[in-house]
Amino acid sequence: MKSSYQILIIGGGTAGIMTGAQLLAKNPKLDIAIIEPADTHYYQPAWTLVGAGTYDFKKTAKPMSEVMPEGVDWIKDYATGFDPENNSVSTQGSGNITYDYLVVAPGLIMDPSLIEGLPEALEKGIACSNYINPEHTWETLQNFKGGNAVFTQPTTPIKCGGAPQKIAYLAADYFRNNGLKDKANVIFATPGSVIFGVKEIRTTLMHVIDRYGIHFKPFYAPYRIDSVKKVVYFNHTAPDENQCVVNADNELGEIMTGDAVIEIPFDLLHLAPPQTAPKFVKESSLVNEAGWLDVDHHSMQHNTYPNIFGLGDVAALPTAKTGAAVRKQVPVVVDNLLMLIDHKQANNTSYNGYSSCPLVTGYGKMVLAEFDYKNNFLPDPKLKRMLVFSSGKEHWRLWMLKKYGLPYLYWNKMMKGKNV
Repeated sequence: MKSSYQILIIGGGTAGIMTGAQLLAKNPKLDIAIIEPADTHYYQPAWTLVGAGTYDFKKTAKPMSEVMPEGVDWIKDYATGFDPENNSVSTQGSGNITYDYLVVAPGLIMDPSLIEGLPEALEKGIACSNYINPEHTWETLQNFKGGNAVFTQPTTPIKCGGAPQKIAYLAADYFRNNGLKDKANVIFATPGSVIFGVKEIRTTLMHVIDRYGIHFKPFYAPYRIDSVKKVVYFNHTAPDENQCVVNADNELGEIMTGDAVIEIPFDLLHLAPPQTAPKFVKESSLVNEAGWLDVDHHSMQHNTYPNIFGLGDVAALPTAKTGAAVRKQVPVVVDNLLMLIDHKQANNTSYNGYSSCPLVTGYGKMVLAEFDYKNNFLPDPKLKRMLVFSSGKEHWRLWMLKKYGLPYLYWNKMMKGKNV
């Protein structure tokens, strides 16, 4: 194995594979390596559907060897640290690897320990999470007989910010279809102030919440889970903001105690665990104060080291962490790298924060939120070809796109370095 490369990519997820594949499509002679320890590559957007029993988990996985771009060296190892002054990355078993240009795209990690009691709740199966084990979520839904079904998310940034609410809608629909409508209290609790930042989508989602009779709890930040009592504890993040929300919901057995602490008993608990940058990134000199890779918001070039780029979930970009965002980030990074290699300035600053959230609102229904840094709603004109003229409204064709179209595009286009 070589110890020096022209371009070194950390991460064999969506961002790393796409970057490697697109670089080689532009110039097959480039000398590229990807550091990635995992044997399996997952198409994680389908895990929401797995958790609702409408997608086969096995179909979300492929051997890493199948998606690794032909022409790159796969270093099957863990990156452990950076020495950017000397253009070097340390690894667990392969020593130090030097580079001319570095692309940092290892994704993020789940850190359940940031919520007290969550690791134990997940371990015992008291709580479920599509982010960790979507098949267990589906088992939990099927075993639910009534009571409080609580869906929540942490205060940290998370991948696919819409995922915690999607499973709430699917669960509400599932309960309704299985005679549990009057026995289930579906609760969606979020630290945020609104259900969604984009106005057009927010309007639709509030109708969905109303249709299912979901108890919507904004400003609720989960901080502790008691697996024995089956109670989840929240801090109210803005008690002065909305006094009516603070009033305990008697129907749910919700208790408000001093210092804006709320207790909700649960019979089912689904949550997105807190998420952070991987330890070797978080403890490096490459991150901002919040612990995410410090890159320019429009070029993805590192703000201190011009031969380093970062993209995907690890990057400190104020937009949703999704594969759709990566799809728009990669061409910009590739363009900038090729310019640097050609001794030109990396002047592509065209990334506008585009991301998209396919928000499944029930079995056979979806809205598609596409937006930029300013939360402008940006529907793809190509949707009209699918006869979807208003993607901010629920549509069965969008569900078909989510279940069949997007997985196909992912494996056959995005992973192969083709523009989508």
